[in-house]
Amino acid sequence: MKKAQLSGSLRANVGKKDAKAIRVAERVPCVLYGSGEQTYFSVRSIDVEKIIFSPDVYQVELDIDGTKKRAIVQDKQIHPLTDKPVHVDFLELVDNKNIKVGIPIRITGRARGVINGGKMYTVFRTMKVEGLPNDVPAEVEIDVTNLRIGQSIRVRDVKVPGVKLLNDENAVIVSIKMARGAVADSHDEAESSEEAPAATEAPAEGAAE
Repeated sequence: MKKAQLSGSLRANVGKKDAKAIRVAERVPCVLYGSGEQTYFSVRSIDVEKIIFSPDVYQVELDIDGTKKRAIVQDKQIHPLTDKPVHVDFLELVDNKNIKVGIPIRITGRARGVINGGKMYTVFRTMKVEGLPNDVPAEVEIDVTNLRIGQSIRVRDVKVPGVKLLNDENAVIVSIKMARGAVADSHDEAESSEEAPAATEAPAEGAAE
């Protein structure tokens, strides 16, 4: 995971009135879960927005009035009208304790099927994994260079050392489908007829996500 630093201040009081005052001061109420206790604090809105609105997953080095903790964002509440963070939950990281987190998928290469005029469909863009904090990668890289028209890459085709993949192993991540005007070579045509049924499952898998 990528790393980020965040400074916070302990909250003297916990309640709606206090939370409202914190937001007026352009800060965000937060809570850190872990070690059998909860720590209530606040951070500058502009600082935490860089983390929670990023497609990346961060291992956050929290400094709460001098007490340092490592954590990840567990949950967040966003105001429906202003798109500003209303509340953020953090989960403390322990080196020997597994975490479950969604990490971004990065597609690399230009698929053979796309070169031949096919269209690539990416069903979901994050992979759910479980592992120790220091083993969780910043992203999952998937090379589609050899993917032909009618073929797809499923969760079972992906290997990420050090972590367990939690998505359905049959879920389609990316597929190449025939587009109007596409020119498939002999291999593409043969494999398209064999794998087309699997690739057409992509919309259903996406709906499930």
